Amino acid sequence: MLLLTPEKFSDYELIDCGDFEKMERFGEYVTIRPEPQAVWDKGLTNREWDNMAHVRFIPASGSAGEWKRLKPMTDRWNVNYEIRNTKFENRSLKFRLALTSFKHVGIFPEQAVNWDYVYDCLITGEKRGEPPRVLNLFAYTGAASLAAKAAGADVVHLDSVKQVVTWARENMELSGLKDIRWVVEDAMAFVKREVKRGKKYNGIILDPPAYGHGTDGQKWKLEEMINEMLKMVFSLLDEKNYFLVFNSYSLGFSSLIVENLLREKMNSAAKAETGELYLQSKTGIRLPLGVFGRMKSS
Repeated sequence: MLLLTPEKFSDYELIDCGDFEKMERFGEYVTIRPEPQAVWDKGLTNREWDNMAHVRFIPASGSAGEWKRLKPMTDRWNVNYEIRNTKFENRSLKFRLALTSFKHVGIFPEQAVNWDYVYDCLITGEKRGEPPRVLNLFAYTGAASLAAKAAGADVVHLDSVKQVVTWARENMELSGLKDIRWVVEDAMAFVKREVKRGKKYNGIILDPPAYGHGTDGQKWKLEEMINEMLKMVFSLLDEKNYFLVFNSYSLGFSSLIVENLLREKMNSAAKAETGELYLQSKTGIRLPLGVFGRMKSS
């Protein structure tokens, strides 16, 4: 099992975490947000947290809440990420961040290791007459879609929330990219239709939530539906030239569960790995933020 964390993300750092919160720097602004996995004590004092932070998220009913300003800051700002690749020049991606009512700001920094992986699979993969086709499911604001597009792929970006797809389009434009195909639809419905059509993709990325709803009210529950979803995803992958990235933040999922879900395909994969993503804080604490499985053809 691998433990992976972003090594160089100059516009982001986890400053401290504990007492069910995390303090992070995104560009020039420092935020405090709830973090259910930070069950230990903070490394810094509460006074140090309050002195450093610009804004703190205060939960209300359900998963919603509001932001309390501690210092002046804007509602929207941009950050950059340099995709790392040892054989080629680095590629800069740009993201617009915002203070949403659901505590998110627009990116999940721990996923940067997967952005690098996607880029590397595509930029070093087998070159054919047409661009590789990549499908990003539950794609949110599109960081992985941008990484794939930056590597020259033909990208289909799917999310059931129109507002975040619009947000992803803004990130594409900020990053100087174009021609991503945007789909606002239920992921399961789309994948079933693609299977019937006999479509094939060279890369598929999926980072499903524990719970969610499709565009027509379809219910998504990870534990009940992920096995069926992955079986269909396997049938969409090109038989010879492919990669797959699967990530789960569900607190009930372990890397062994991911390994078991991917077992059939992993047995035939040239390169496969499972593990856990984490962020390293400046105070020395490692914050776990999901499990993953990745595989690619030789």
